[in-house]
Amino acid sequence: MVIPWLNLGLMVYSSILFLYFYVMSVAPAGLANVMGDEAYALCARYRQAAMLFEFLAAAGYVVYFYHPLPMPLPRTFPWGWNVSKALGLLIGAPSMYIMLRGMRDAGDESLTPDKGRIMFGGIYEHVRHPQAAGEVFLRFTMGLLLNSPFLVLFSLIDVPMYLIMCRAEEQDLMLRFGDAYVEYMKTTGAFIPRRK
Repeated sequence: MVIPWLNLGLMVYSSILFLYFYVMSVAPAGLANVMGDEAYALCARYRQAAMLFEFLAAAGYVVYFYHPLPMPLPRTFPWGWNVSKALGLLIGAPSMYIMLRGMRDAGDESLTPDKGRIMFGGIYEHVRHPQAAGEVFLRFTMGLLLNSPFLVLFSLIDVPMYLIMCRAEEQDLMLRFGDAYVEYMKTTGAFIPRRK
C-alpha cells in the first residue's frame, strides 16, 4: 500500500524538477550576462538533469501500472485495451515524429546550448517549438498504452509545464538572437504552422 503513494510522490516531484531544470537549461544567454560563457556548459548540465527527472517521471508510469493508487477512478478504460493502444499510437506516432524531427533539425543544441549557433532551419521554419509540440503528448500516450485513466489525467500537467518551458526559452532566444528572433516569432507559430 505504500508503493503507490511513494510512486505518486516520485512522479510529482520528478515532474517539478524536470520543469525546474529545463527552465534553467534554456537560459544560457541570460546567465552569460552574469557569469560569462561558462553559462553554456552549466545549461548543458541542467539539461542533463532535466532529462533524468523526465525519465524518472515516465518510469513512474510503468510502476503505477503494477501498483495503482487505491481510488474510485477505474483502473482501466471501459473499452478494450486494443482501443487504448490504437489511440495511443494514433497520437504517439506523429508526436514522436515531430519531436525527433525537431531534435534532428536543432542538432547538438537539443542537448547542449551553443553560443555560436545560428537560428535553426528545417521544421523550425514552420513552428518554433516542434520538440515541445511532440513531446507534450508522449506521457499522455504512455497513459493510453498502459490503459490507465489516472495516468492520462495526470499527463495533463504536461500542458502548462511545456508552455512555461517554451516561454522561458523564448525569453532567452530573444536575448541571443535579438530582432531576428522577434521577427521570427511574428511570422512562425509556436506549435502550429501559420499560413504565410
